[in-house]
Amino acid sequence: MMMIVVCGEALLDVFTMGETRTGLALEAKVGGSPFNLAMGLARLGQPVGFFGAISTGCTGDVLLRALQSEGVDTAAVARKEAPTTLSLVGLDAQGVPSYSFYGAGCADRLLEPADLRRLAGTPAALCLGSFATVVEPSATVLRELVEREKGRSLIAFDPNVRLNVEPDVARWRAQLEWMLPRVDLLKISHEDLAVLYPELSLVGFAQRALEQGAKLVVITRGAQGALAWTVNSSVSIPPEAVAVVDTVGAGDTFQAALITWLAEHDALSRPALAALDTDRLHGALSFAARAAAITCSRRGADMPRRAELC
Repeated sequence: MMMIVVCGEALLDVFTMGETRTGLALEAKVGGSPFNLAMGLARLGQPVGFFGAISTGCTGDVLLRALQSEGVDTAAVARKEAPTTLSLVGLDAQGVPSYSFYGAGCADRLLEPADLRRLAGTPAALCLGSFATVVEPSATVLRELVEREKGRSLIAFDPNVRLNVEPDVARWRAQLEWMLPRVDLLKISHEDLAVLYPELSLVGFAQRALEQGAKLVVITRGAQGALAWTVNSSVSIPPEAVAVVDTVGAGDTFQAALITWLAEHDALSRPALAALDTDRLHGALSFAARAAAITCSRRGADMPRRAELC
């Protein structure tokens, strides 16, 4: 079975656990959108590898062991003598997170062209997104990888905009514009669309992405459910009812479950994506929404396992 390769950052999400007499109690959890996606795919039974840069320090060791413990292939991980990015996570009353990143000069940004040699063979799918695609030097390396694999592997992209890492909206928009002729599966949140294209309706953006070459466009809308389009089909699904603890990792879970459904239904290819009819699209989105709801019922990006989605 061909492997799915996830590319991008790995970091620590740091949650505040309340005040102490002398400051704050903190809890650090492994995270980062691409890291979460790799973990989610592994827990859902998919053969998956991770391509990214991870610190040689003790925090990097924690990240690497976490991947390996779930069965993620780490042969393509590049170890760098640099710190691990920290993301300080704050939660509002609805469990919606805000992030403050401490990552300048950190390992996950330091992919080099020579690191591409670590990736052998042709993946079934190449998944990327988030800030590793817009900060250098990792952004240039990941673009080179997309150019190398387009037409051979299915390309999946989730922008996952983080303006507190890269505040220039034009840079995020340029990355998405560059990806549109190259992406097969585009998953994006309505919040990211509001940042990148406030002038476009959801339908208008989806039509534009399909015209550029995307085969499947999915827009997640949090508590409002999700929408999906191919050239010939479109569906809308309602949200799953769940008692929300927080929404950290919900979008990554959705993407992992969507890709899992496609893999399990022999639809992880450009022609198969384009041929999805309304019933199959509905099934794929419903499966992904159920998985994301499970993650929302837990603290942090605690992704579900396949047995929880029977």
